[in-house]
Amino acid sequence: FALGIMDEPVAAWDWKKLERNVTSEASVASARRLSALSTVLLKNDGGLLPLPRGKRLALLGFAGRNAVVHSGGSGSVVPSYVAHPLEGITAAAGTDAQVNFDDGTNITAAAALAAEADYAIVFVGTLSHEGSDRVSLSLDDGCEVDGTGQCSGNAHNQNAMVKAVARSNRKTIVVASVPGAVLMPWADIVPAILTNFMPGQQAGNAIADVLFGAVNPSARLPLTFPRTENDMRLSHAQWPGLPSGQNPAYNYYTERLLVGYRFYDAYDIKPLFPFGHGLSYTAFNYSDLVLGDMVVSFTVQNSGHLPGADVAQLYLGFPPSTGEPVKQLKGFRKTGVLRPGEREAVELRLTPRDLSIWNATVHAWTLVHGSFQVMVGASSRDIRLRGVLQTEQAKFI
Repeated sequence: FALGIMDEPVAAWDWKKLERNVTSEASVASARRLSALSTVLLKNDGGLLPLPRGKRLALLGFAGRNAVVHSGGSGSVVPSYVAHPLEGITAAAGTDAQVNFDDGTNITAAAALAAEADYAIVFVGTLSHEGSDRVSLSLDDGCEVDGTGQCSGNAHNQNAMVKAVARSNRKTIVVASVPGAVLMPWADIVPAILTNFMPGQQAGNAIADVLFGAVNPSARLPLTFPRTENDMRLSHAQWPGLPSGQNPAYNYYTERLLVGYRFYDAYDIKPLFPFGHGLSYTAFNYSDLVLGDMVVSFTVQNSGHLPGADVAQLYLGFPPSTGEPVKQLKGFRKTGVLRPGEREAVELRLTPRDLSIWNATVHAWTLVHGSFQVMVGASSRDIRLRGVLQTEQAKFI
């Protein structure tokens, strides 16, 4: 009422009257912490990360100075301040460090700068939002981002830049700020890769926390990163919005139950990074699998040298006669931060619905009778423990 937004009649909106800076010290700290905790370490060959302080660093790519903060549409927020990677990494690198930046427009110059550094950190990114899907999964078909996190033009040659930098410096790290899966044709020659998806206004400080080890990454992928554009073997009939005589917006969804990682499993396709994947600066062992009455319990131990948290995942394989996907996520649990050598007992409970399939004849969930394969691991493709769960009888629930 004080703003006048309930007054009648409303001739015109003055959006400036509605803008308020609601940022607080607590919200900034939360934004930084949550962004760091949601960063996924996809690859870390040779333990390249975390980075030591006091080194010569080359920061490359437009997203290093203009962070990809958020997507558009209803999720769009105008931040009061954005901490960009260049400032966050410069602050965290140490007083003896030398940090140089190049936006990557000139690939030759970017590669030359990388060659003179101890480590090269390349920031790539793109956006999509309501009413604006990406043309393809290629970063080169994406969108360049301005200082407010909005699209300001096309981002070309990001893949070529990454390849050139990686060939110039064997200690190259790539940070991908993306709205979903992207192709990474350079993944085999880059030793360390992270994605922070849409990292928010504390993007720069949060990624610095992860890169230098103040935060040990523990996030996991909620989707699959493909090796090729058409890992899923889509046809033109499945292209969204394909014109049709009867229904111009009609789409064909032929994958049926095989959505996401289930399709990869069914056809034994090797993804670039599987569903549930995410690395840590430490390591974890799984042991002591026990199958009780609708309870799966096991032990996770930190077998590495640094404190860290793990995300244990429970998958079920239904009896083959059901025609269900060979592996389905039914539960997960994030451990506390475990010290080296420390163990944590994990217990995941199943419900009758977890062991059921939809019966289209009677329009009800049906509890399946038979043997279920129980799989516990660190991702959909990293199964550490296996067992068999037997159900006694089928019934409707």
